[in-house]
Amino acid sequence: MTVRTICLLAVLLSSALLAACSTPGTRVVLLPQADGKPSAVQVSTEDGVETLSQPFERATTKIGAKGAPVVDKADPDRVKRDNKLLFELMPPPTQFYTVYFEVGGTVLTAASQVSMNEALAAARARSGGEIVVTGHTDTVGATARNDELSLARALQVRQLFLARDFPPNRIEAVGRGEREPAVPTADEVAEPRNRRVTIQVR
Repeated sequence: MTVRTICLLAVLLSSALLAACSTPGTRVVLLPQADGKPSAVQVSTEDGVETLSQPFERATTKIGAKGAPVVDKADPDRVKRDNKLLFELMPPPTQFYTVYFEVGGTVLTAASQVSMNEALAAARARSGGEIVVTGHTDTVGATARNDELSLARALQVRQLFLARDFPPNRIEAVGRGEREPAVPTADEVAEPRNRRVTIQVR
């Protein structure tokens, strides 16, 4: 289940909790995404549709009432206070780490060992924590070769986690080649910051 899905579920659950304390109907509050990215949810009745797209926007419908949902702004502190259990059940935000490689291979730089240790500790601290490692390259060399190299780097990092007894069914490795550079460059540029693996702990 993705963070976005969980946030939208939280919206619907919070509506049920809030509705229990007011006039029978439905109240939906859009919660902010943990990563700050925009999100939206539509609330509809027989008479109209409203889209919530800002954090803590609220749409209210009442049984038997005519017209589209009524939209206003909820008080964030009150929403959190009235739905304390819901917020406690939400997963912590996804954490991101980056490790770097020596040129042309799968050998980590010395400084990257620290990031590896931090990522492993973060994953172990989560109940059922998962890791997604994504390999990247700079723009030196052929595209096909860089695809292979990026996956090899991701698999190397995955293997390092497995060697430290992280469950294999909770770690995924993928390669993106030179397609998503951290630092955009022209072709055939040896940029150390692009020779990396990103580690997503969720």
